[in-house]
Amino acid sequence: MSIGIIIQARTGSTRLPGKVLKPVAGKVLLDHVLGRLLLLDFPVKVVVATSNLPQDDSIAEHCLQAGAALFRGSETDVLDRYYQCALENRFEQVVRLTADNPFTDIAELKRLIELHLSEKNDYTHSFGMMPLGVGAEIFTFAALERSAHEGHAPNHREHVNEYIQEHPEIFKTGVLEVSASKRRPGLRLTVDTEDDYSRACAIAAHAPDRWIETEEAIDLCMQSV
Repeated sequence: MSIGIIIQARTGSTRLPGKVLKPVAGKVLLDHVLGRLLLLDFPVKVVVATSNLPQDDSIAEHCLQAGAALFRGSETDVLDRYYQCALENRFEQVVRLTADNPFTDIAELKRLIELHLSEKNDYTHSFGMMPLGVGAEIFTFAALERSAHEGHAPNHREHVNEYIQEHPEIFKTGVLEVSASKRRPGLRLTVDTEDDYSRACAIAAHAPDRWIETEEAIDLCMQSV
């Protein structure tokens, strides 16, 4: 079973340009995502998928220096970028992460993969309960391929998962349940704005030498760090 984690990353954010290479507690944002995945006790291959535009050469150079696997594809057709990356790497299952989520819950990610495989789902996610930016999703290559071939609307090409989400009659879907201590869907632990970035820096600064757990990040948010 070939499982790939594809991290989409680009510098062209309109709200916070260059955010994936901005420093957060001594590491750039992308390295927080990559570093956490080293804790995942599951056989996976991690690939950073960026665009083929010159403006994203900096991401490619950073991945080269960090020893991270890299794929380059369309900037605007993110669905095709994922599909081509998965195809090139022969992934049978694909976990989708984004480079602006430095607090992915690795314990829940492992549980997500296990649930997905045990239930033989086409698509499984952990969204809607934990803080925004902490959850993840996984889909089969077959589901990704069908989305790439049949999902023609602009939102399908931009968001990767929306063709699957819009067609529950086609794709068997599972949802990971999480403990009450992690259920804070109103909190933002993603980095999309300057306020998000300041929050992420403040949280990470509380423990620069280790990865903060979800419950701890929630507590720090509640204290308005």
